[in-house]
Amino acid sequence: MKTALSIAGSDSSGGAGIQADLKAMSFNGVFAMSAITALTAQNTTGVTEILNVSPEFLKEQLDAVFTDIYPDAVKIGMVSNVELIQAIAERLNHYQAKHIVLDPVMVATSGSNLLESDAVVALRKELFPLAEVVTPNILEAETLAQMSVKDEESMVAAGKKISETYGCAVLVKGGHRVNDANDLLYHNGDYQWFKGERIDTNNTHGTGCTLSSAIAANLAKGFDLATSIDRAKGYISSALADGLDLGKGSGPLNHAFDLKGEWKKEV
Repeated sequence: MKTALSIAGSDSSGGAGIQADLKAMSFNGVFAMSAITALTAQNTTGVTEILNVSPEFLKEQLDAVFTDIYPDAVKIGMVSNVELIQAIAERLNHYQAKHIVLDPVMVATSGSNLLESDAVVALRKELFPLAEVVTPNILEAETLAQMSVKDEESMVAAGKKISETYGCAVLVKGGHRVNDANDLLYHNGDYQWFKGERIDTNNTHGTGCTLSSAIAANLAKGFDLATSIDRAKGYISSALADGLDLGKGSGPLNHAFDLKGEWKKEV
């Protein structure tokens, strides 16, 4: 069985962060592990408090994982300060981690700010060069590319700018500001659209965490990047369509792959 590691913050409501990552990775047929960067007090409507772990403790978690169960892929989510970003970069370089998926979590779906201002610079400098793919939403892509993204043409321009600046593939996630649910992959000087149908639901809490984790899980299983994105997008679309209405913005995921990568019956 392939393995995947999530480096991210904990969500006390279970819909995003580490909790969503572990569910998505497990449902996509890999053994899921975690290194927690922060504890948060949050639910589907917002984040009320963040308690970061120390860089030393984060390194201990990463050492414990890499020296025993080496991950076939790594997903990085919420990392809110410079010291933690530097700790992750140092350990991933040390262990020559592969198939790194970076979800540059800056603002929660609820609108809560999750990243300290000086950490944005560190994120770009330390972690972007290590990533196989970065998965910003529209607001994050605007911040990273320093440009307005209002339509599909500007999505391509932003993806191109981010990719060429940092030397990694970029999946710019569409949204209601630009299109229904179409995502753009910019990679090696070319781009590819992943079409999706907009689903009318309020259960969108943790969708970014889930998508990036599903991509990492499929990379761990040996699929190429485009195929991993396509499979992950199909997974989250089904999850959104069939999610349980537990809160104002929560979207539990109730579909899974079996270990051969085929769709299982709903669980």
